[in-house]
Amino acid sequence: MSAHDHRTPGTHLIGALAGTALGGYLLPGLAGAWPALRGPLGIEDRTASGRGYALTFDDGPHAQGTPAVLEVLAAKDTHATFFLVGEQVERDPALAAEIAAAGHGIGLHCHRHRNLLRLGPWQVREDIERARVAIEDATGRSPQLYRPPYGLLNAAALLQARRRGWRTLLWSHWGRDWQARATPESISARVTDGAGEGSVLLLHDADDYSAPGSWRRTAAALPLALDVLDARGLAAVAP
Repeated sequence: MSAHDHRTPGTHLIGALAGTALGGYLLPGLAGAWPALRGPLGIEDRTASGRGYALTFDDGPHAQGTPAVLEVLAAKDTHATFFLVGEQVERDPALAAEIAAAGHGIGLHCHRHRNLLRLGPWQVREDIERARVAIEDATGRSPQLYRPPYGLLNAAALLQARRRGWRTLLWSHWGRDWQARATPESISARVTDGAGEGSVLLLHDADDYSAPGSWRRTAAALPLALDVLDARGLAAVAP
């Protein structure tokens, strides 16, 4: 057997092991599109009590979008959970503090809004830690809920959340309000379609990572959606 032939099995084995490791690292990313994976991976998409519905917002705070949403929530006497972005909190810490002061829940989304499937473990760890510090400094609260950008996880992000004792929470219903073609009516219809006891609803109070001006349609859709949920006898609860 030549030297080249002698090394080939080992090379193939190393390649196979590397492929398996990479697959395991990226596997949680499938949970966003494949809900059956969520439970086994410890990823949640229902309220902890199984009752009511949890209204959640990603990507803020936003100088115009967040106040517009807060105004509707106050008028409807409804509380929500805001998954904050560290770099946005650093730009407007007072607005992040206002969310907390109004009694809304605070979750951690990210520091920079990036696809985690393109980041290595150290980058994920650094991003989460920077976001945690920014959020805690601005709001005086330690996040207990985590949701990654785009709902795409990797093994490093899941491990970070578990080590910190956080719940990783995705959603059961979304309004697709980030799209340019969305309307207040389509957003309300999508986010409430089939929503019932235990549902977790996703909307966005910012347009920094969405279609320009999308927050306006979200704010206009919010009272419509809340009226639909109220007519079903559903109450807003903490996730």
